[in-house]
Amino acid sequence: MMVSMNRESNSHGVSAVAPLPEQKKEEEGVAEGDIKVNLFPEGEEPVSRGWQGPSGLKYGITENPGLVPLIYYGLQHYLSLVGSLVLIPLIMVPTMGGTDNDTANVISTMLFLSGVTTILHSYFGTRLPLVQGSSFVYLAPAMVIINAEEFRNLTHHKFRHIMRELQGAIIVGSIFQCILGLSGLMSLLLRIINPIVVAPTVAAVGLAFFSYGFPQAGTCMEISIPQIALVLIFTLHLRGISIFGHHTFRIYAIPLSVTLTWIYASFLTAGGAYNYKGCNPKIPSSNILTDACRKHAYTMKHCRTDISNALSTSAWLRIPYPLQWGFPIFHFRTCIIMAIVSLVASVDSIGTYHSASLRVNLRPPTPRVVSRGIALEGFCSILAGLWGSGTGSTTLTENVHTIDTTKVASRRVVELGAAFMILFSFMGKVGALIASIPQALAASVLCFIWALIAALGLSTLQYSQSASFRNMTIVGVSLFLGLSIPAYFQQYKPQTSLILPAYLVPYGAASSGPFHSGIKQLDFAINALMSLNMVVTLLVAFVLDNTVPGSQQERGVYIWSRAEDIATDPSQPSAYSLPRKIARCFFWAKCLGV
Repeated sequence: MMVSMNRESNSHGVSAVAPLPEQKKEEEGVAEGDIKVNLFPEGEEPVSRGWQGPSGLKYGITENPGLVPLIYYGLQHYLSLVGSLVLIPLIMVPTMGGTDNDTANVISTMLFLSGVTTILHSYFGTRLPLVQGSSFVYLAPAMVIINAEEFRNLTHHKFRHIMRELQGAIIVGSIFQCILGLSGLMSLLLRIINPIVVAPTVAAVGLAFFSYGFPQAGTCMEISIPQIALVLIFTLHLRGISIFGHHTFRIYAIPLSVTLTWIYASFLTAGGAYNYKGCNPKIPSSNILTDACRKHAYTMKHCRTDISNALSTSAWLRIPYPLQWGFPIFHFRTCIIMAIVSLVASVDSIGTYHSASLRVNLRPPTPRVVSRGIALEGFCSILAGLWGSGTGSTTLTENVHTIDTTKVASRRVVELGAAFMILFSFMGKVGALIASIPQALAASVLCFIWALIAALGLSTLQYSQSASFRNMTIVGVSLFLGLSIPAYFQQYKPQTSLILPAYLVPYGAASSGPFHSGIKQLDFAINALMSLNMVVTLLVAFVLDNTVPGSQQERGVYIWSRAEDIATDPSQPSAYSLPRKIARCFFWAKCLGV
């Protein structure tokens, strides 16, 4: 679907931020230079007064492409999102003191949860074709908890202990998110959460990892530079090349570039590029005695393709199960952090729901449908806490890019792809293969993914007057303070900073930040929250957007559909309605829009 900015006051298009019945009234009052969002190609008028129009989609939300195309597009959909789905454990687990086998098991757990939660969302949530998975929204707070002072010197079962701490925090934070959706409070929040709030918040999620991205990738320039170059060439320079009717390079940019770079890195390893006289890469760096080998240990660990033993130690068949790491640990300080982060995840999902609905050629969902989606995301994050993925589950921001790229919005495609993810999660060697990716290569891919998330966040500004001085100032100030205030808190480095690598020092602020109230649990929570870029950005943007005067058109206020509009629109399928048998069971839950 083409979303174009139209400045002509006599356009017949449907505004993405205003309901259709009021369109003519708004057109009469549009001043010269005002920006409108037109869902239809310029000069074309929809056949009916409904929301549906030409979108360029191969398959709509309710269409079934047939068995063979269904399998192909289902795998394609998830392959285009593979970097976002499985790379988080490559950062978290080694930091938690886990083994290569632990990394493989967490990856398998994430694949399983992504499949299960996506199917649940497809039937019980907003019912939009959106993949659910472990979100980068939860990565930064997880890293803060992982690097808490009390965990730094743990040696006995460190990984399991920290994972149980994360599980407890995620479960409590997710219960808060469930309450937000089920109680109807989300419907009230939708009135004050707008593109000017969503855009910088989502952008801050991607920008939060600038201190980790290239510093990690830069340990092996000969690997990271080709990887970043390849993914950019595939997504930008070769994006228009079609092979048998498919934009192969654009859709499979990440898996293709990773495969080629991984093979290249294997040749470097086999050719002795990372061999150092008298140094054994299999020996842990803590056990290396000679200074000459100790300085090369970091390079060998991050660059060699044969350093991981995940493939040799993992089981062929392993089914993820609840409480596989032990019973969750609940602490007030970590639960408060995850409760606030679940609110950030909800804001992220609100923007994705709105953008995705327009791209699949539907009216925006009703507030009740949004509440239902947020409540289900909270429930799915509870499952993530019970199974122990290390992060909560939410709608991936990259869904919007995937739908734009593949032009496939069929719900059945996403459901079948989710079934494949569940199947792959049972194959232990699949998770082990991904866990064997060199860390420098994974960091290079993440540099692109985090940049894409930042760009997708800022693209939300298209639903507002992005040239407005009011909006530019709010977004600019929110992003700057969202980066600068956490930097202030992060400068209070832990006393034991020599134990932490340089790229992890910013996540140690929670234990040594400037806020001191005498209550250790509260001190940790406040210092942690104020060191998180996305939390500060959301706070600043929310306050400014709701206190600085501005018209609805200037602010780009989200206009959510009314249930009666969708029900009476002949061009709209019952895309958001729960299946009849399921709806009968939840007839009492009016706030969920059943």
